[in-house]
Amino acid sequence: MSAEKEQHANYQRVASAIRYLSDKQLTQPSLAELAAHVGVSEFHLQRIFTEWAGVSPKQFLQFLTKENAKRLLRSSSVMDSALACGLSGSGRLHDLMIKAERVTPGEYRNMGAGLQIHYGSCPSPYGLCFIAANHRGICKIAFFDEQETEANLLAELQAEWAAAELIRDDQRAASLYASAFAGKPDSAEEPITLLLKGTEFQMKVWEALLTIPFGEVCSYQQLAESMGSPSSTRAVASAIARNNIAYLIPCHRVIRGTGEFSQYRWGAERKQAMLLQEHSVGS
Repeated sequence: MSAEKEQHANYQRVASAIRYLSDKQLTQPSLAELAAHVGVSEFHLQRIFTEWAGVSPKQFLQFLTKENAKRLLRSSSVMDSALACGLSGSGRLHDLMIKAERVTPGEYRNMGAGLQIHYGSCPSPYGLCFIAANHRGICKIAFFDEQETEANLLAELQAEWAAAELIRDDQRAASLYASAFAGKPDSAEEPITLLLKGTEFQMKVWEALLTIPFGEVCSYQQLAESMGSPSSTRAVASAIARNNIAYLIPCHRVIRGTGEFSQYRWGAERKQAMLLQEHSVGS
């Protein structure tokens, strides 16, 4: 099995383990029970879970508790500090400068006429990654598990840019993924450019998401308040659900005010895994 396929297989195993622990957390399942569910040895599961997530399955159970989530949310300075100093410096993905550009009125109106958009899929630590970009920047990132889902993602891309020329190029997609997800601040010559297409309010929400520091979370209400729209929590949640650029625009960092993890467009267990990795690095 190639290294990329093995990486994807390990993601599937860890995702399955995360789902099981999330569903069974009140019963505190043992490592033996978890390994039996996933179908690998305890030793193998402990190793890949720890390598992939940065913590052990037992530590992940602790992370899932409401008390921990509520402790994270009690930091009232999360949004203030983010707005004041930007992203934190941890040498990982979100320490790269991310430049968010909006489509021009003309581009919005003509649905991308005259543009070439290259797209494709490649393996990633979060499952298969669908990524698309034009000469101005990345315009779509999505994660999926089943190959059949890719057709739905392509249909979404076609609807979003109906007049553009779509060109499949998996090699270029893998290169885009590598530069966006594997770069480091001290080696990045240019910021990652994201091309955003949405309503004025959606743009404000997506730009606010970029201010949430790596390893932190906030509630939908806190995000709405940071935008100066405390009564627009439902509209904020709706805009988050319409985010087309997974992970780079970190909607996975928004959770319910009760401390519960709500659903995620690309899978609830994927959201928990992303938060777990960031939390383990920052703690």
